[in-house]
Amino acid sequence: MLEHGGRLRAAASKYQIPLTDWLDLSTGIAPYGWPIPDIPASAWSRLPEDGDGLEAAAQAYYGAQFVLPVAGSQAAIQALPRLRRSARVGIISPCYAEHAEAWRREGHQLIELCEAQVPEALARIQTLVVVNPNNPTGRLIEPQRLLEWHAQLAARGGWLVVDEAFIDCTPVNSLARHSHLPGLIVLRSVGKFFGLAGARLGFVLAHDELLRSLAQWLGPWSIGGPTRMVGRQLLVDDEGHQRQRSRLKADGERLAALLNRHEFPPVGGCALFQTISDAAAAPLHEHLAHAGILTRLFSPNGMRFGLPGHEAAWLRLEHALQRYWEQQP
Repeated sequence: MLEHGGRLRAAASKYQIPLTDWLDLSTGIAPYGWPIPDIPASAWSRLPEDGDGLEAAAQAYYGAQFVLPVAGSQAAIQALPRLRRSARVGIISPCYAEHAEAWRREGHQLIELCEAQVPEALARIQTLVVVNPNNPTGRLIEPQRLLEWHAQLAARGGWLVVDEAFIDCTPVNSLARHSHLPGLIVLRSVGKFFGLAGARLGFVLAHDELLRSLAQWLGPWSIGGPTRMVGRQLLVDDEGHQRQRSRLKADGERLAALLNRHEFPPVGGCALFQTISDAAAAPLHEHLAHAGILTRLFSPNGMRFGLPGHEAAWLRLEHALQRYWEQQP
């Protein structure tokens, strides 16, 4: 199993700090979301059913013709490699590590690429995987370039897989409205933007034929009834979406400014996280952990900060960063 952010119980055990005393900045999940609506008992006692409005709400929210709900985009990341025979798969790296692991696990040949290498590589790969905006760098590739890559791959029966887990704050950059095109597969996450990671809900946007194949592989009832109900209500809340975008963008900028003030300028990020690259990343990570603040450390010098969720959390992070420099010789 690959390590991810959010492993708060492990951190509590390692640093001997009670679970309730931690400030978790190790994920890119919005630290605030929506009030959870009341869930009727029938949603718990009956098997989930289609036709409850979830798919229609997702089609409207994403602007996509065809959608398939999945148990978080992670479920699709693991399943998609099983729908292709052995292939050469290019992945723009570094990115969310589960993509490479899933394709490698199914016996595909992995080629790690930087963005500049993609045009030359398209002729020798069958699938290209892009995280957009990238996690952890925050790099956002413009839609037109992605569509050009897709056209070249699709002409030979290839796929472009675009993981848009962090794009909800900048939906104009999404390929969702093009996702009906054969060979284009877009992954969306409800957990990040909506702060609903525990519900395990995401969507695959793609040509209907591919979605039918994926649905058959995943089997029935992949999304629980309560999750379907909550997801539908959040997806249709247009006013709530605007409020969330505005707040996340403001807090993303605030986090970048805070890190800059304390001599850790971000090298990338988006509304939901900021990433630094610094030789002091490992000792800073340890310093913050001993203060009960969990961040995400990447090898060798990368470190990602999620958003504090309230004013006391912002002050706690700022004071911890101040103490780090005060303790330096």
